[in-house]
Amino acid sequence: MNEEKTIRVLVAKVGLDGHDKGALLLCSRLRYAGMEVIYTGLRNTVDQVVATAIQEDVDVIGVSILSGSHRPFAEKIIRKMKEKHIEDRLFVMGGVIPDEDIPLLLNMGVAGVFTQSSNFQEITDFIRNNAKAAGCTK
Repeated sequence: MNEEKTIRVLVAKVGLDGHDKGALLLCSRLRYAGMEVIYTGLRNTVDQVVATAIQEDVDVIGVSILSGSHRPFAEKIIRKMKEKHIEDRLFVMGGVIPDEDIPLLLNMGVAGVFTQSSNFQEITDFIRNNAKAAGCTK
């Protein structure tokens, strides 16, 4: 019997961002698409995000950021993921991210970057297709 594994996604807000409407809408959309979603709430540290990803055994770490601090947070999260040996997890970022910073983030190791012009179907499809490559099937 071939059992499909449900994709588990952690959606997190890091730093002092105090607005999470987009993150909450994304959580709803991912759940509707059949994924299991863990939302951390506002004002998390990098250590909290990575620890939660490990504890919840997620396949995807998604960080929503609106503050303009996407570059330093991406560096810190990737460093912490390597330190904790979970760099095989899919790491995506979304929010207010200038187009010119996307190549830098991708080169750093962020798997996918979604700006405010991205739509939920694009994000859902990206997660589903790339999580499948990592062994998740649903």
